[in-house]
Amino acid sequence: MRSKLILLLSVLSFSSFADWVLIPMSEEGQRDHLKSYGIAYWSLARGSEVQWLLNYEGGSFMIPSFEGLTRECTIRGVTFETITDGEADGLLAQIASPSVNMEAVKLEKAPKIAVYSPEGNQPWDDAVTLVLTYAEIPYDIIYDEEVLNDELTKYDWLHLHHEDFTGQYGKFYSSFRTAAWYIEQKLEMESEARRLGFDKVSELKLAVALRIKEYVAGGGFLFAMCSATDSYDIALSAEGVDICEPMFDGDPSDPGYQGRIDFSRTLAFEDFRLSQNPNEYEFSNIDMTNRRRIDAENDFFTLFEYSAKWDVIPSMLCQNHTRVIAGFMGQTTAYDKDLIKPDVLIMGQNRADNEARYIHGELGRGQWTFYGGHDPEDYTHRVGDPPTELELHPNSPGYRLILNNILFPAARKQKQKT
Repeated sequence: MRSKLILLLSVLSFSSFADWVLIPMSEEGQRDHLKSYGIAYWSLARGSEVQWLLNYEGGSFMIPSFEGLTRECTIRGVTFETITDGEADGLLAQIASPSVNMEAVKLEKAPKIAVYSPEGNQPWDDAVTLVLTYAEIPYDIIYDEEVLNDELTKYDWLHLHHEDFTGQYGKFYSSFRTAAWYIEQKLEMESEARRLGFDKVSELKLAVALRIKEYVAGGGFLFAMCSATDSYDIALSAEGVDICEPMFDGDPSDPGYQGRIDFSRTLAFEDFRLSQNPNEYEFSNIDMTNRRRIDAENDFFTLFEYSAKWDVIPSMLCQNHTRVIAGFMGQTTAYDKDLIKPDVLIMGQNRADNEARYIHGELGRGQWTFYGGHDPEDYTHRVGDPPTELELHPNSPGYRLILNNILFPAARKQKQKT
C-alpha cells in the first residue's frame, strides 16, 4: 500500500511540474529537426497552442503539456524536455527582453495545406511533398479543375509542384521529345485543356495562374520551388500573348512577343528576357543556372538575420540552426538579383554570384515565398534519379526552410506582457 502511495505521489508530482514540453531546435540539441515541425503541427491539430521561440536555440517550440504529447515525441524520435510553468515564464521573460534578438510567436491553428500537382506524381518527385510526408504533416492534392472551381478557398497554404505555367512542357523538348513519358504527358495535358474548355494548354495554365494570384491577394499563402517560380511569373506577364512555338501549341508565337511582356502583372520579377529557343532548357534570364561560376563543393547561400521583434515574418521564414545553407541545383536554381522587383525581400543569397535563392513578398492580404532549386539534399537531381531518403537527412537546414513556410500561416505575433 505504501509503495502504491509513493508511486501515486510521484505521478502527481511529475504532473504538477511537467507543464510544458520544450522542443529544442539547435544544431546539436535536436535529433530530428524535420519531424519536430510535424510534432508542432500535430499539436495544433489537436487544439493546443504552440509557442515558436524565434532565434532561441535555432527556433525552438514550446507546447503546453497534454496527454500523449511526450509519447508522440518519443515515437517520432524528436528530442524534447519538460519544464514547469515557472521555467516557461522565465524563458518567455528572457525572450521578451529588448536586449536580445528573440521573440515568442503563438501558433494557434493547424493550416490546411494543398499541393498543386498532377495525379500520379509520387511524393519524392517534389521536395515539399517529400518533407511533408516525412514530417507526417497532412496535405491534399489539387490540380487545374479544383483551382478553376474555386476550391482554393478551402486552404490556408498552397504549394506549386514543379509546374510549367507557360505551356511549354518544362522546356524538355530538345532532350525528351521522343521519350514515351513526354509524349504521353503532352497528350494528356492537351486532352485535359480541351475538357476544361481551353484550346491550348498555355491558356489553361494562365487561367489557373490568375486564380492562384486571386487566392494570394485574398489572403492565401503561396510557396513554390524551382521552375514553378519563374514560369509562374512569366505566364502572368504574358497574358494575352502567345510565347509558345509550334511544337508546343501547334501554331507560331506572336511576332516580337518580348516587347509585349507586362512586368506589372508579376509577383517577383521584372525586366527579364524570355528564351525564344525551343531547344533551350531555360525559360528566361531570371534563372542563373547557366551563368553560375560555383562548383558543388563551394556552393552555399547565406540567410539574412532579421530583428525577431520587428521583422517577425522574415524571422519566422528564416528560422534555422545555421545561417549558411548548402546550395542545390534545379531547372531554376537561383534568381538574378538585378531582375527582382525592389519591393521583394531577398532572404537568402549568394552575394559572390549575384544570386538570390530565397525570396518573399506580399500581394493584397496574402503572402508568397519562392525558393530556388529542386531538392535541398540532392545537388543535381535529374529525371529518373532515385528519391531522396530523408531518414538520412533529419537535420537538413535546406528542408527546414520549406517547413518554416508550412507553419507560417498559423502564426501571430505574441503580445508582450505588461
